[in-house]
Amino acid sequence: MKRRRAVGVTSPRAGSKDASKLDALFNLYKDKSSDEDVIGPEGVEKLCKDLKVDPTDRQVLLLAHKMGAQKMGFFSREEFKAGLSELGATTVAQLRKVLPTLAAEVADDLYAEESLYRWSFRFCLTEPGQKIIDVDTAAQMLQLVLPQARFVEEFCTFLTAQAEYKKINADQWLNFLKFSREVRDDLSNYEDNPAWPLLLDNFVEHLRKQRS
Repeated sequence: MKRRRAVGVTSPRAGSKDASKLDALFNLYKDKSSDEDVIGPEGVEKLCKDLKVDPTDRQVLLLAHKMGAQKMGFFSREEFKAGLSELGATTVAQLRKVLPTLAAEVADDLYAEESLYRWSFRFCLTEPGQKIIDVDTAAQMLQLVLPQARFVEEFCTFLTAQAEYKKINADQWLNFLKFSREVRDDLSNYEDNPAWPLLLDNFVEHLRKQRS
């Protein structure tokens, strides 16, 4: 099956010397107990410790996106080498230096932000055939992916407090990004789009009651 890759991530074209360095770096964190050629959760935690970042830090999510990682808590050799090659890093010290620049790549680029946002939903799908994520996971991920976006804090509070929806699907997830970009702060143009999912109808009704 063809692996999906985040926008901008390509197979490494570094010289053989850099490729060898990346292989050696990958091997430092590789899960030796797995039959798969991957860095597992323990290796990711060790990498984060060496990078001096918390595993739950947004920078780690952005790094996973840069790698085009397809499974939460795991980096394949291909993903690891592709991501670090694009970043021009072959050592932990170099990666630590460029890691803070990843936020700037999506901060003012709507296309890059949408790429991250679409990928982040897939990244939360941890089981084969899974198509929905629970509302607590969605709320946590939203705050990582869109920390400065309008309505995020209110929507996350609403999601975790309401009882009607336990899970959300990709359409609901994607529509929230559209909502946060298009709907005015006072919600006055919300009805201009009759196709919003019911979840957002409920959220807007909740906001209006709170504000009245």
